[in-house]
Amino acid sequence: DAQLTTLSDEIGVEPARRLYMRFIHAYAVEVARLDPDDFPMPEHPSASELSEVLATYAKEMDAEFPQDPVQQLTQVLRSMARAWNGTSARLLRQARGAPEDAGLGLVVQQMIPGMGPAESGSGVIQFVSTRTGQPQITGRYLSQSQGREALETDRSLYLTKDQRGPSLEDQAPEAFGRLKEMGAQLRKALREEMQIEFTLDQGELWVLDAVRVPRTSRAAVRIAVALAEQGIISEQVALLRIEPRALSELLHRQVASVAKREVLARGIAASPGAATGYLVFSATAAQETAARGENAILVRRETSPEDIRGMHAAAGVLTERGGMSSHAAVIARGLGVPCVVGAEGTEVKGRARTLVLADGQELTEGTEITLDGSSGDVLKGAVELVEPALEGPFRTLMNWADQARDIDVRANADTPADADTARLFEAQGIGLCRTEHMFFDEGRLTVMREMIFADSAKGRSHALERLLPMQREDFLQLFEIMRGKPVCIRLFDPPLHEFLPHTRDGMIELAEALDLPLATVTHRIEELQEFNPMLGMRGVRLGIVMPEIYEMQARAIFEATLLASRRGATVTPEIMIPLVSAKREVELVRGRIDAIAAAVRAEDGGVFNYRLGVMVETPRAALRSGDIAEAVDFLSFGTNDLTQMSYGLSRDDAGRFMSTYVAQGVFPEDPFHTLDADGVGELLNIAAERSRNVRPEITLSVCGEHGGDPDSIDFCRKAGFTYVSCSPFRVPVARLAAAHLALTDTPSESKPRRFNLLGSVLRR
Repeated sequence: DAQLTTLSDEIGVEPARRLYMRFIHAYAVEVARLDPDDFPMPEHPSASELSEVLATYAKEMDAEFPQDPVQQLTQVLRSMARAWNGTSARLLRQARGAPEDAGLGLVVQQMIPGMGPAESGSGVIQFVSTRTGQPQITGRYLSQSQGREALETDRSLYLTKDQRGPSLEDQAPEAFGRLKEMGAQLRKALREEMQIEFTLDQGELWVLDAVRVPRTSRAAVRIAVALAEQGIISEQVALLRIEPRALSELLHRQVASVAKREVLARGIAASPGAATGYLVFSATAAQETAARGENAILVRRETSPEDIRGMHAAAGVLTERGGMSSHAAVIARGLGVPCVVGAEGTEVKGRARTLVLADGQELTEGTEITLDGSSGDVLKGAVELVEPALEGPFRTLMNWADQARDIDVRANADTPADADTARLFEAQGIGLCRTEHMFFDEGRLTVMREMIFADSAKGRSHALERLLPMQREDFLQLFEIMRGKPVCIRLFDPPLHEFLPHTRDGMIELAEALDLPLATVTHRIEELQEFNPMLGMRGVRLGIVMPEIYEMQARAIFEATLLASRRGATVTPEIMIPLVSAKREVELVRGRIDAIAAAVRAEDGGVFNYRLGVMVETPRAALRSGDIAEAVDFLSFGTNDLTQMSYGLSRDDAGRFMSTYVAQGVFPEDPFHTLDADGVGELLNIAAERSRNVRPEITLSVCGEHGGDPDSIDFCRKAGFTYVSCSPFRVPVARLAAAHLALTDTPSESKPRRFNLLGSVLRR
């Protein structure tokens, strides 16, 4: 009350009352936790209205409003401490990676009224766009106000001259000019783009606070690069200011921050990006929808290899089951298609072409939805999307990252389109080409099935002769796109049953296509069924039992190598044998591949070299890597399957309980997302040591999905691996993560102490 009289003499009665009522409102709501509706803040308060709010406070608290500043400040500090330890604050710290028991820092600051005669008020200003990072003055100013009131009312003025209404630049040009000068000083001193909170007190400018400008990932990249190019920060600091995973937002469409989100379901965000489209429930429907020029969202209980053609055609993929390393997740990330897996409470009814939500609502085929693969949300209808932004600053940042990192980054690419994407993101080669995906194209699937149904090696060879030119063309395109960069081709891996239909309608269609009795088709499919197909006749086992498959692929690779060389795309292909567990397996396959190489050289007269390696996916292969290394040029660790076999855990089923395991501390992280350094990592270290003892120059790499995870890349660097390989759209993330890790191994510039520097600027 005493301060009210003093302020009334200094700035006038009405502004003084407004300040007092503002303080009472804030204290009652934030400290005493009273209902804000009981403490109004009229624009022109009267003496009676002031008395009423004081009486309301006394009634609610059974005590008069405190008059002692020490008592007021003590209660404010206690209130802040309670809020810091509250549930919301703890959850927010957890979400942002801060320690749960982190300390609280408070600033007690004398305030300027911002009310009174002449031009007085408060506002917020920043000098770059939050959305793009480009230079742009934005913010608001409100006369006769304090703090951030300008952002909370439509009575605010614009900052710069604007045809839509009055501005601060019009009403106080000198103060506006000084504000721009202060912004430039703060930017240079704090080495950051700052949002400034300021007050005008009777025409005099006061800067109360400066905080980092909020920004999208796109803006963050542009700001960091601009600060470095202007010499305000170093290139190394610019790199460290960008979170690697945030780059995903630049590479895919995203749901606009202003978009209305009506969430229908939530699942695991398996592949980033956003897409709007119409629900379809089969690969064929996805292709038909795409052929009409419409976007399809492919919905499956879980995907299988025969769905790949539909995933290629779809704008997004949604599954009822699965986790971060499930089939749908891995393939979607490779294709750059938004994907949500393990949608909670949903049920996919394929025959009825219906998706049942947790609340019982049914979405039929043709319903339009938006899939947000970055958050895991399934949204109703079409929402506003933001296009990806691979602008100059992004490429500049990536060039700096390449100069800093000390491990190579390749891409997993199965098709020419994948290879194009890998080149776009400047991968240093292809670390994994899964050749089996090439056989699921409709024009090849029937031929592949003919090979499977052949009852002799001669019959299989006849079918494979028809596949040979197709494979040769595939490899030739990859070699020409990569133009001299290494291409590692994994020989055929999956069990044969994956290429056969599982429904009666599909079996009838196959019988008609092959001109075979339905009983014969059914019997053959039953013959190929296995109790545990992922641990059955697949990979190198299939290549030894049916050697003509690998022989055809080797010939296609070598013939494509010679053709590419004659077209100016010289390449040394790398051939990788999958699922090896014994040296003798390698020797058998290598003998046949060497024979094919000799035959092609003799037939063509051309000269080429190639490298042979194995994909280490079984624990035994890791433990016997010393023996295996004697017969190969490289070892590439398929950490997806190696993790499955080490844990005895299916990656496709892990999503059902993995979140519970992580929450209860059974696993620190999902081992299919971040490499298990203690278990699987020990196998990798053993394999690296034993193989180098035999062949010190052997190339070691990781080609599973872990290759794009920053923590897993850190493990590979420390283990001395040559490169990591990940899906094409994760290549920029891996490049920046590798740079971060290399830079943080050495001392770097320290971050500025904001308050000290701010004070030094304001004292100048």
